[in-house]
Amino acid sequence: MKMIFRWHGPKDPISLQYIKQIPGLYGIVSSLYDLPLGEVWPQQRIQSLRQAAAEHQLKMDVVDSFRVHEEIKLGKPGRDALIPQYIETLKNLAASGIKIVCYNFMPVFDWTRTHMEYPLPDGSNTLAFEAALVDKLDVSNGVIPLPGIGTKYPPATLQALLEEYQGVSTEQMWSNLEYFLGKLVPVAEQLGLKLALHADDPPRSVFGLPRIIKNIDDHRRVLSIIDSPANGLTLCSGTIGSDLNNDVPAFINEFAARQRVHYVHLRNVKVADNGDFYESAHPTECGSLDMAEIMRALHDAHFSGYARPDHGRMIWGETGVPGYGLYDRALGIMYLQGLWEGIGKQKSLAARTPVSTVA
Repeated sequence: MKMIFRWHGPKDPISLQYIKQIPGLYGIVSSLYDLPLGEVWPQQRIQSLRQAAAEHQLKMDVVDSFRVHEEIKLGKPGRDALIPQYIETLKNLAASGIKIVCYNFMPVFDWTRTHMEYPLPDGSNTLAFEAALVDKLDVSNGVIPLPGIGTKYPPATLQALLEEYQGVSTEQMWSNLEYFLGKLVPVAEQLGLKLALHADDPPRSVFGLPRIIKNIDDHRRVLSIIDSPANGLTLCSGTIGSDLNNDVPAFINEFAARQRVHYVHLRNVKVADNGDFYESAHPTECGSLDMAEIMRALHDAHFSGYARPDHGRMIWGETGVPGYGLYDRALGIMYLQGLWEGIGKQKSLAARTPVSTVA
């Protein structure tokens, strides 16, 4: 397993100089966050990110936030002009040395949170989702009074998008995803790239939108669209685990064992029975997920791909991009690497210890 750390580029308040001091870190994951949806990622800019990492003895093999244009998700005619641009970006990524491309197919909003600085009893703060608050909001006027929306649009644009999605069923969304993958996966395969689809965050409908990647059956369906290593998954424990009906180790046992999990986001969440959750510290005792069992499942599957500590709380007075502070994510990495090493040592010891027999 190669542990990596998300870096938001040169404007990130956390420097690569600090990031490289995290023990056992393989590299970073980044993106070109400023480019409009669907615009070709210039090879020079991708290489510039990788070079910045290399100057700090870090590698960059993965890109996150490979965002899909709404024309493609909606299945509109404009997708046929956009898809060649996505293909060109894949070519530029491969030529620059990128190996894994993480993307999602969430309509309109990408990830959704109701609180970006949810206070915890220990004085830290974190990201949180309050289901009832989302359910009662009227967003038909294009105004979303929430701080945690992954993709933001002007009110008129958002209102028009929401109206368009009113006529789109989940089966139409699946058809549009199949069309997109049918164009990109063969190219990715030829280039030696692996696409890694991230589940809907959270894995439930928000604002009545058709979200389709929520549970284990949905993930099976994604992989059945095209049976290729280039058509893979990003397994986010905190996303799929925020629905207590999802068994995260079961996902790993099935999909990582098939070598179709290329990238893992590791975080814990504290989930209430009503669907509310907040993003807790990484250790098992802090949330609702058994992080030790999740790491054991990855170890049992001989997972050798990329993993990041995903989000973290803001602790010790740190400020910055919510969920992306240095301190708690670094603590998370050390905890996760401790689990990984401990599991490996335990297995090695068991293999060396002879089984006693009773005469």
